[in-house]
Amino acid sequence: MAEASSTEASTEIAKLKRELGFKDLALFYIVSSLSVRWIATAAASGPSSIAVWALALFGFFLPLAASVLELSSRYPDEGGLYVWAQRAFGDFSGFIAAWTYWMSNLPYFSAILYFAAGSALFAAGDRGKVLADETSYFLGFTVIALAAITLSNMVGVKQGKWINNAGAIGASVPVVVLLVLGLLFWHRQGSATHFTFASMQPHLSLKNAIFWSTIFYAFAGVECASFMGGEIRNPRRTVPRALVFAGVMVTLGYILGTVALLVALPSDQISGLGGFMTAMAQMCRTLGVGWMVPLIALTVAVAGLGGAGAYLSSTSRLPFVAGIDHYLPAVFGRIHPRWKTPYVAVFSYGLAGMIFAVLSQVATTVKGAYDVLVAMSVITYFIPYVFLFLATIRLQSEPAGPEVMRLPGGKRMAIALASIGLFSTIVTIGLSIVPESDEPNKPLAIFKTVGMTVLLVGAGVVTYALGKRRQRRAKGMETAENEV
Repeated sequence: MAEASSTEASTEIAKLKRELGFKDLALFYIVSSLSVRWIATAAASGPSSIAVWALALFGFFLPLAASVLELSSRYPDEGGLYVWAQRAFGDFSGFIAAWTYWMSNLPYFSAILYFAAGSALFAAGDRGKVLADETSYFLGFTVIALAAITLSNMVGVKQGKWINNAGAIGASVPVVVLLVLGLLFWHRQGSATHFTFASMQPHLSLKNAIFWSTIFYAFAGVECASFMGGEIRNPRRTVPRALVFAGVMVTLGYILGTVALLVALPSDQISGLGGFMTAMAQMCRTLGVGWMVPLIALTVAVAGLGGAGAYLSSTSRLPFVAGIDHYLPAVFGRIHPRWKTPYVAVFSYGLAGMIFAVLSQVATTVKGAYDVLVAMSVITYFIPYVFLFLATIRLQSEPAGPEVMRLPGGKRMAIALASIGLFSTIVTIGLSIVPESDEPNKPLAIFKTVGMTVLLVGAGVVTYALGKRRQRRAKGMETAENEV
């Protein structure tokens, strides 16, 4: 930032309330990183997914967590990734890192809330099946949920955090129940899956490599809480403690949950991304505890609401800080005088999420436009992590004060871990370009994915250029006023 811009940002951010403590942040990390969807996805591929979880742990999650720990400790500012990339490589890199992050996450809201809506139908039993194919139900659920989440986060972090906290509990309870059911299956009738050294070896192929990249990024999300650095109590102390605690819980949840699901059911009876509740219902009926299905379904639905709330509250801080710096219209940087929240940025991001949800369900021509927008987010989802890992490496050249939490091994360990994370990210970007095996026109699919990514990043470049012109105009007016 320029000096004046930095002063303005500090003044505005100082108005925010520091409402997030250790418990809130630990639950935030859990709800933003742990999703039962990925447990079913992994289990559907068989025992080899256990090894893939281990690869994802060491190849992506530990490097990401380590980088976030150090960057959050060095620069515990509101904006997180935006500030880190900006400090490492300048204003343009900071803006593009933020732009690609908040744009690529917009389709996430409809995806996670559709999953929550589908899970909630299990609580209604046979009556819920009537709505299983009703697009109006899924759209209504998503829009109403997003409106409620947006309003609560506009009113205050203290109000909005309860959605996140409830979501973390909702994400944890089904996993705990799954572990108990898995133990009961093993005790009563043994394992439905044979875990052998051969069966647990991942087989290298293009199709499997694409699946691996999906599992790697099930661990994504621990970076987003730092976007709210100005609203965390004692962030240099709170972020590391909460991240370590939640990281252990998330890792155990994914690996042990996948094992438990495979103990109870063979992989060919698990339907992947949307099959968690189907698998849980089958397990409960087999064990004679079918009454638990509605309760599990409700907790899974609450977890989806919490996940949407966590990403909306944190990611909306990126346009807020960009608004303060005038790279977006200054209105994005406004803080409500009573609520002490960046209410315009929160409202705008929530509204954009609702628009994406509507685009997914309306007429075919608009649905096609939605598909294009989703294609634009495929690669851009991973671009911010390139900036994050590169920033970790670059900023090792800056001195670290005694208040900064360094990794064991110091500079060398930080660079080594960030390099591993950077490699995993670049490989995943390459794999995301590869079309599905059933894609009829693979060259066209590749062209569309890459082309749409260029368009989205290009839109960010244009927005940045307009912001720079806005900055110069504001500076010129300020200079003219001072001369008068």
